[in-house]
Formats: sequence, C-alpha cells, structure tokens
Amino acid sequence: MKVLYDKAVLHSPLEVLRRAGYSAFVDPVTKDESFVLRLTSGYYPRFHIYVEDRGSDVSISLHLDQKQATYGENHAHSGEYEGAAIEQEMHRIDGWVTQTRKEHESQLRDDNQDGLPRPWWRLW
Repeated sequence: MKVLYDKAVLHSPLEVLRRAGYSAFVDPVTKDESFVLRLTSGYYPRFHIYVEDRGSDVSISLHLDQKQATYGENHAHSGEYEGAAIEQEMHRIDGWVTQTRKEHESQLRDDNQDGLPRPWWRLW
C-alpha cells in the first residue's frame, strides 16, 4: 500500500516512524534504506516501509514481510501489499502523522508567542 502525504502534513517522516515503533533498516543485499517493525521476537513477520521524497510530497510504501525473500535465479518475495492488516497498520501510522503534526503546530505557536528564537534542541 502506498500513501502520499503533503510535506506540510508530514514534516518529519523519521520522527513519525520512530514514534510508531519502526527502526531504520539497510538491506544487506540491495543496500536499500527502509524502516521495519517486527511483530514478534523473531525477524519475521514484520511491517516494512519505504519512504520516498517526491518534491512537495512524501510517499510511504508499506507491506508485510511474512518470511525472508529468496534471491538468485528464482527471485521471490513474500510480501503482502494489501489486506486488513496493511490497512490497519497504515491507519495507525496515519494517527501518528496527525498527532505529530498537531504537536509540531502547537509547539510553533508556543515558541512564537514571545518572539525569542528557539533553543537548538527544539529545532526539529
């Protein structure tokens, strides 16, 4: 499942995904950077997200890896790209997008009331 967010709504994909429980991941074979959320103590199954900058938008592509992909002559990927679990997880992530945006907007309003610059640790 792929969802596009305006950057004004999703100003920090990293913050949203971290708050949603995702960890950064670099595929050892392809070297692609992504995010994963393990559903058990094992490596699989896991939700897997790719984030892509698309100018004024951010694309979030979500799928569920049930088991490790096989590479070689018979390349196979066991990812699920649609269904109830995918929709429910995307709804959960969307909730974090909304919450993070509200907190960010509230913080900007609070910081701008006195007209003083924000400290460096509050710039994100």
